Amino acid sequence: MLVSSFSQHPSAERVLVHISDTHLLDGRRLFGSIDSDTPLRRLLERLVASGQQVDALVFTGDLADRAESGAYLRLRELVEPFALQLGAPVVWVMGNHDEREPFSEVLFGGPATAEPQDRVFDLDGLRVIALDTSVPGYHHGELTPAQLEWLGNELASPAPKGTILALHHPPIPTPIELMGVIELQDQGALARVIEGTDVRGLLAGHLHYSTFSTFAGVPVSVCAASCYTIDLLGIKGTILSAVPGGLSASLVHVYPDQLVFSTVPLEDSGEITHYDAAGLAGITAMTAEQRREMFSNKNSEFNRASDCEQSGF
Repeated sequence: MLVSSFSQHPSAERVLVHISDTHLLDGRRLFGSIDSDTPLRRLLERLVASGQQVDALVFTGDLADRAESGAYLRLRELVEPFALQLGAPVVWVMGNHDEREPFSEVLFGGPATAEPQDRVFDLDGLRVIALDTSVPGYHHGELTPAQLEWLGNELASPAPKGTILALHHPPIPTPIELMGVIELQDQGALARVIEGTDVRGLLAGHLHYSTFSTFAGVPVSVCAASCYTIDLLGIKGTILSAVPGGLSASLVHVYPDQLVFSTVPLEDSGEITHYDAAGLAGITAMTAEQRREMFSNKNSEFNRASDCEQSGF
């Protein structure tokens, strides 16, 4: 296990990039104006440029807005070259806008099938289970008794580093009442399957805004969409308000006994300042007390210079 030089916590054992609700169309823009490709491409470019450890790219559904084969192909052509550079597998998860036949055929290169697209991915001991909560012909979510039995059988054998479930419909409440109509049905059945197992977290989408909760004692992270955002503060008199900004993805850092979820904006707003990594060797060579005095002491030369740059005095 790698131990951080500067913290009481160890370094993360795995890092997942959680992306959701890309809603790609084949040669067209959402609402005639929304570019669904560019924010995603910028994120992937930034991931490569950052040198960030990435152990998997997890896409939690609504990948193609109209389930067009051409849209799925475009998504693969956009994502897979970056995944190859990152050395990271891609976990594709079904959403309510997806359809199983083109999803299975184009994204996984297999025969077109109407069967649920549930899959297991092993990330060197961390198990990621993709659950298909889609219902053919509908937008609400379900898990059939057969799917729950399959999931229970998978979870009967713990994974060395535990399990993360990736699904589209999050099993949590939402303040947007209308979304309750298309939420995951019979959430208690899923809770009964995962209680007492090695499930450490749930990754979901569907809501088009970032939010966090717990379910059956397990942390839940809902990733915002990469195309448009639902505004929770829409003006009075609206049932649901969609806006083109606020796009984000999430980094999931997996520690031995914790998961940490961090929102990453997709919009390119520019940088206001940074600290160069050239000085990292010198910082590493310091004692813990020297580092504390340099970075924590408000009156240190470093902090006085930073305060002056930020506020002018």
